[in-house]
Amino acid sequence: MSTPTAGVPILRLGDVLVTGVLNELDDRSARAFADELTARITADEARGVLIDISRLELIDSFVARMLTELTTMARLLGARVIVAGMRPPVAITLVELGLQLSGVETALNAEQGMASLGWHQNRQFPEGAASDAVR
Repeated sequence: MSTPTAGVPILRLGDVLVTGVLNELDDRSARAFADELTARITADEARGVLIDISRLELIDSFVARMLTELTTMARLLGARVIVAGMRPPVAITLVELGLQLSGVETALNAEQGMASLGWHQNRQFPEGAASDAVR
């Protein structure tokens, strides 16, 4: 795991990087985050990136632009990006401000985003445990 100067952890799960935006980033922190994420995509040969924004309660044009630019940079490096966990107030604010996340794929939550990137968790049950319990 790596923690860039922006203070945003970036985890690696196979060939997918998982990160999140927990709060508003200023210009300097956003640039540091973008630099670290693109460096990790290259170094880890990541083919996918999941950016979880489920803790982000507000969005403005700067954050929307940052997400769009991060997606473009990652695509240029050969990685697919999915932004997951957008809250309804954030979606409403984007529409009200007339902002579009052009080229940004979204998923309802991190699990769906990871599945879209082709990463699936195998659920294994201890011997003797009833698999019917999860149904």
